[in-house]
Amino acid sequence: MRITATFYIDVISSWCYWAEPAWQKLKKNYEGRVQFEWKVALMDKSGLPVSVEQHEWFYRRSGVMMRSPFKLKSDWCKHDETEFLAPNCVAKAAADLGATDDRVRLALAHAALREGQSVGEWDTAAEVGAKAGGLKIKELLERAQLPAIEKRVREETADYHRLQVTQRPTFVFDSEIGDRAILSGFAKVEPLAAALDSMIEDCAAYESHGVHYGAPPA
Repeated sequence: MRITATFYIDVISSWCYWAEPAWQKLKKNYEGRVQFEWKVALMDKSGLPVSVEQHEWFYRRSGVMMRSPFKLKSDWCKHDETEFLAPNCVAKAAADLGATDDRVRLALAHAALREGQSVGEWDTAAEVGAKAGGLKIKELLERAQLPAIEKRVREETADYHRLQVTQRPTFVFDSEIGDRAILSGFAKVEPLAAALDSMIEDCAAYESHGVHYGAPPA
């Protein structure tokens, strides 16, 4: 039976960045058993820092919680933005152009959070994304700025809000037997793996029951 795992993120969210190792480990450990995809959940003004001091405080808190040996950089943010459309659209556009793995969005996150590059700006985001994905900058930028790409990003964000959660990242696991697990704000692999293991076990039980008893009586 099919199980899907959906990773709702904003490309430049620090908590999404901290959760990346967990996501990559899930993809490796459950390859062939779980279908993985990521979707955009744009941060809005309510979730963005309003000053350098506040931004640095948030980064120090998450860095300590994740036991990080380095501190994230806040230089990429001007602190007057209401959202960061460019890096998210560039990551989606790169997938359309053939860079279907995670390398473009990971490069965008690294450029912002580790190097302080202004990936909130279209030209910078396109340059970083094109280099990571082996794409042409002009072609990537033009595609990223298409209304259809923005529409997709906003539709995925709307899907996220319909989950009635408030934290990014949010992980949504669905199985064909109707089970759903929503883990919002988690950044470590253990609770995510536990949820998937439980769902896989339940699906196996359904399959075994089907072999022994067939379809339910009419």
